[in-house]
Amino acid sequence: MSVRQRAATWSLWLCGVLAVVITVSAGVGPVRIPPAAVVKILLNAVAIPAGIEVAPLSVAGTLQLPLPAITWQPAFAFPVDATEATIIMQVRLPRILLAATVGFALAAAGTVMQGFFRNPMADPSIIGVSSGAAVGAVAFLVVPAAIPFGLGLRGAAFFGAVLTAFGVYLIATEDGRTPVATLLLAGVAIQAFLGAVIAFLQLYSGDGLRAVVHWLMGHLGNAGWTDVTITLLIVPVLFAILLAYARDLNVLLLGEEAAAGLGVAVERTKRILLAVSALLTAAAVAVSGVIGFVGLIVPHMVRLVVGPDHRVLLPAAALAGASFLVLTDTLARAGATEIPVGIVTAALGAPFFLYLLRNREVHAL
Repeated sequence: MSVRQRAATWSLWLCGVLAVVITVSAGVGPVRIPPAAVVKILLNAVAIPAGIEVAPLSVAGTLQLPLPAITWQPAFAFPVDATEATIIMQVRLPRILLAATVGFALAAAGTVMQGFFRNPMADPSIIGVSSGAAVGAVAFLVVPAAIPFGLGLRGAAFFGAVLTAFGVYLIATEDGRTPVATLLLAGVAIQAFLGAVIAFLQLYSGDGLRAVVHWLMGHLGNAGWTDVTITLLIVPVLFAILLAYARDLNVLLLGEEAAAGLGVAVERTKRILLAVSALLTAAAVAVSGVIGFVGLIVPHMVRLVVGPDHRVLLPAAALAGASFLVLTDTLARAGATEIPVGIVTAALGAPFFLYLLRNREVHAL
């Protein structure tokens, strides 16, 4: 079986798993909804083009120009309970889709970071992206400021993450070269410094301390369709860029000298992989807070099954990350009291990672 066939097979299978997970998750909550009802409600939301209407457009109040517009109609019309439909479409589905998108982004970024650094302990936050997002978000909660385009807390977190990532890159770059070891050490140092900044801000957070702690634990409770739309516009584009460089990432595992000898533009490829992974992580963390272990554990689990070829591993890990975060978020909100999803991912991820260590399944890449 060719690489493309393997990638397509694993991707289709994991898409099916994700669809099942989303269906089950949508029915979980204070109001239990059977999976069959969930499927009908989701199918009723599918729309197909019904035709094209031409509406007149007035220019300067005199000239009438035709303006074509596509009209849509529901593809299905199953009888469903109106209350259940509202619960799923307005409350649960935005949160579920946001969890899937964030998990997808974190797992993809984690896979690339582990290959980039050739280090099984690497994760999306290794160059300080999550810490930068935390500083931006905490600073906004402590001292609210005007963020362009009305992005507010999420905008502050995103800008903090991006500025940190590129700051680490500039620190580690000298004479046009960015040694991986220097980049890693710079990331560790910046994370430590930003951790001190976060602690300092918490001392002066006052009544906002609860909101600060809640955000730092990672949560998806305030998800809305706007968040879903923005992340779905950003994440697939960035992922497509990473997927285009999957072969080059395979070659980089042989070492930079060997990669250069095989025709890879090493420094340019490193810059692109680093920048896109940082943006992908920033987009995820900005809408969810700091959620750990998704980008660390999921690539390991998938690598053990599909192998190290990033052309197969990258899409498989991303889809598995989407299912993993949807499942953990479902557990986080399934009890009598909702808890931050970051607590659940850490509680499940840490023991599993220790299990891999004990069984010698974590090796240098």
